[in-house]
Amino acid sequence: MDAIIDYRGKTPKKTDSGVPLITAKIVKGGRILPPQEYIAEADYDAWMVRGLPQIGDVVVTTEAPLGEVAQLSSANVALAQRIITLRGNSDSLDNTYLKFLFQSAPIQSQLEARASGTTVLGIKQKELRQIELPLPPITEQRAIAHILGTLDDKIELNRRMNETLEGMAQALFKSWFVDFDPVMDNALNAGNPIPDELASTAQRRQAVLHRAQHTHTPTPTLPDHIQSLFPNTFQPSELGPIPEGWNTGTIAEIAQQVRENVRPDQFRADDAYIALEHMPRQSISLSDWTDIEGIGSNKSRFQLGDILFGKLRPYFHKVGVAPINGICSTDIVVSRPLEDSNFGFLLGHLSSIDFVSYTSAGSSGTKMPRTNWKDMSRYEIVVPDEATQGKFDEFAREYVAQMHHNIFESITLSKLRDTLLPKLISGELRVPDAEKFVEDVV
Repeated sequence: MDAIIDYRGKTPKKTDSGVPLITAKIVKGGRILPPQEYIAEADYDAWMVRGLPQIGDVVVTTEAPLGEVAQLSSANVALAQRIITLRGNSDSLDNTYLKFLFQSAPIQSQLEARASGTTVLGIKQKELRQIELPLPPITEQRAIAHILGTLDDKIELNRRMNETLEGMAQALFKSWFVDFDPVMDNALNAGNPIPDELASTAQRRQAVLHRAQHTHTPTPTLPDHIQSLFPNTFQPSELGPIPEGWNTGTIAEIAQQVRENVRPDQFRADDAYIALEHMPRQSISLSDWTDIEGIGSNKSRFQLGDILFGKLRPYFHKVGVAPINGICSTDIVVSRPLEDSNFGFLLGHLSSIDFVSYTSAGSSGTKMPRTNWKDMSRYEIVVPDEATQGKFDEFAREYVAQMHHNIFESITLSKLRDTLLPKLISGELRVPDAEKFVEDVV
């Protein structure tokens, strides 16, 4: 190593903004998740006295959890406790190869074997330094890193595609059922009166349409056959002005909680298990789960397509669509639409910031606040007609289906990467043969 940077034993003063702090909880699955904590710019030099990170450095979590690995794409970061940063000697160790090496089963086994602790496993720097690394010639390391990096790039592309698909679904839901853009457009085109409460919204919408017209950009309106689904007037309601012919209601009128409790002796061998820690924040894309080995308490059963909502600390905004059948923690509410055509509309609400804020405000408990289905089901909503709701459902299901396709493709690519690595290191598989194989797959 050219550098081993270790900040354990120190605790930085954290702020709401500034230099991103790389903590153990955001190093996951080979990448660094969006930062949740920062240190002040003014404190950076005083804190980073043990060494400065560089682009390409490999960060390894030393406990809680042990052995998660990622590579830095920016040097403008601070390093927290439970993180050790490694920088290979450029003449003998390629950093990207090192990242993949630490993800491999043999190195993970060495980490666990040299770790200590009962409740939480952790490894000391002295023990980490004893890890043995297989080192092919540097040119071969770079070739291996390129092959495996190609697979990682495709996995990352799938992740970004899922972010885009989710963003499109959220934007469409908000436009149709929160801002009522299509109804506003129809009302403005027909010259119908706009309620006073929506006057500012109408002005903003007119500005958007005017700007699109005069900048020769696509007009943000719908095809005629979809636009015609929406009325051109508003009516009063207890929730304020809503589209003519629509109703008000609650989540309970479109969804149900699925309460299928299962004991350990009822688990199926092929059950997938989803806990709260497997659910990402602010993303409906559920791509992480484990098998049932070691699970010894009652759980809840869910089916493919069910909507899972983390009821413990709901402000963490953990909501997702199950891509598989399986069981989950009882701290997760399993919900299902009453009618198939309610799926997209239900998902739009349960995954919205407004709904999560509502559940957070009404949750009970100080240190471990929880919401419950009774309170969730009381959430008031504006209910469109069946045709409009059904049309949105078509879009939502298409987005979710593509997201699930990307998830399973990435799982396959991850398994392929993990299979190729030991074969390439041992020489069992030649680099040219692996390159051709990966090209055919990707």
